Parts: sequence; C-alpha cells; structure tokens
Amino acid sequence: MESKSMNWLTRVVRPKIQAVFRMRDMGEGLWDKCPECGQMIFQRDLIAALNVCPNCQHHMKLGPKARMDSLFDGARYDWLPDPIVAADPLRFRDQKRYPERLKEARRATGREEAMQAASGSIDNLQCVVAVQDFSFMGGSMGMAVGEMFIAAAIRALSLHAPFIVFAASGGARMQEGMLSLMQMPRTTVAIQMLREAKLPYVVVLTDPTTGGVTASYAMLGDVQIAEPNALIGFAGQRVILQTIREKLPAGFQRAETVRDKGMVDMVVHRKDMRQTLSRILHMLMHVPVPPQGDRGKMNGQFVPIALAAPPRK
Repeated sequence: MESKSMNWLTRVVRPKIQAVFRMRDMGEGLWDKCPECGQMIFQRDLIAALNVCPNCQHHMKLGPKARMDSLFDGARYDWLPDPIVAADPLRFRDQKRYPERLKEARRATGREEAMQAASGSIDNLQCVVAVQDFSFMGGSMGMAVGEMFIAAAIRALSLHAPFIVFAASGGARMQEGMLSLMQMPRTTVAIQMLREAKLPYVVVLTDPTTGGVTASYAMLGDVQIAEPNALIGFAGQRVILQTIREKLPAGFQRAETVRDKGMVDMVVHRKDMRQTLSRILHMLMHVPVPPQGDRGKMNGQFVPIALAAPPRK
C-alpha cells in the first residue's frame, strides 16, 4: 500500500509541483492564460500571433498600438493628438468620483482615453485608422471618444483617404450622461461627410461591441467586418433574457450568427485582417493593388493580399 502511495506521489503529484516551479523560475509575466480554453501561452508567442490563442483560435483583446503596428506599412504611422474635453462636466459620482476613475484607467492603460487614431499607409494606400480600447473603462463612448472620432474623420477628409474604425465598447459612458449620447448624432454627421466626399468608411467589430456605439458609428460602415466569435449587439444577453423570458439560441449575438443574418458582411481572422482591408480599400478607392515587390512591409516581411474574399458559410 505504501509503495502504491509513493508511486502515485512520484508519478502524479511531484511532476505537477515541478511544473509549477519551472514556470515560476522562467519569470512572472512571461505566460498568459487563454480565457476560452485555459491554455498557457508563452507571451512572446501570443504577441507574434496578435493575441490569438494558437490552441483554440480565441481572439483576445488587442490594444491600439499593437493593432496599428499590425496594419500600417512597416509599423510606421502618425498618431493624432488626444482631444481636450471637459474633465467632469456633470460632477458625477457613484462609488468613486469620475475624475478618480479616469486617473485609474489612464494609469492602468497608459492612454488618455478609450479611442486612439493614426494615419499611415496600408500597401501604399494612405488611410486613417481609429481603435477603441476596451481596457479603458470598457471602451465607453464619451466626449473624448466622439472628438477623436470626428478628428480622425476630418484627417481622412483632408488626406482624401479611407477611414477604418475598430470598435470595442460597452456603450455610452454613463458618467457623462446626455453628453455621451450626443456623440451618436455627431459621429453620424462625420460619417455622412465622408460619404459626400466618396471616401470609404469601413468598420471592424471586435469583442465586444454593444450599446450606443452599436447604435451609431459601429453599424454605419460601407463594409462591415467582424472578428471571429465577437459579441455584437445593442442590449446585453441578460437584459434580453429577462425581457422575453425565453431561452436564447446558440451563438446568439456572436459574429458568425449576425453575419448569417445579414448584420455584417464577413468574419475575418485577425491574421488575415490586413490583407483583407487592403484588398477592400484598394477596390473602393479604384486604385490598383501594387505589385508584390512594391507593397509596404510589416515587421520586415512583405504581406500578400488575398485575391478573393473569405468564403461565407
């Protein structure tokens, strides 16, 4: 009996303990855990895969800088300056004062607000890209987000360039009340200005995109793209479930389902996003795709452009 116990300790318990210490010896912060499948991923491999789990292909959140680096030629681009808006127009307070929440979000993310924008080129085609950061107060849309969106649209107009938005948000920012909701019509007017100038406006819906953002600029693209399994909707699933009191179908509000229902045009894997956007933008701008040898470089390597759209299921 004792030998069996020792054998179990030797074969099962000891290897697990040793594995824990080996991982600890390699240094903290070198590993990340996939929230979908639980796989431990070496952080360097995860960054190289653009925060996509190699085991289950779950698309984790990707910050503005990493997103810009993956899109623009040679990871070269010019940031738009952060807009200056009223810090606490309503003197809002819940469990904390609004300025305190802003300070915490800025300290945690190293960014001033929930949206950043930059201009650069994608395969030699000048573009303006805006990215929402969900880690900054849930990517909530306040006055600063509205101002940044409009500034990016104006930059696109001045450059006569396409405008791409990567949306990720829980909706309007409640701490700014009606002032946050006013950004919905303001951004809609900016999009109309792009349309009148015959400039493409492309939206990429990432996980999650909900609330007032979905009800405004996130659903007004000339082309609507979504990342795999992204949550897309207006009201949350819990609210809908409590309202209709019926079981929601499988895949409800997920990218593949809303694509099949006609809400978005295509679902594109993150590794294919750059070439897909390049192909679409060159086509909409009536500009021929540059030859292979003349295309922009990303991370020192040429990036081919797909010749056909991903097949729809």
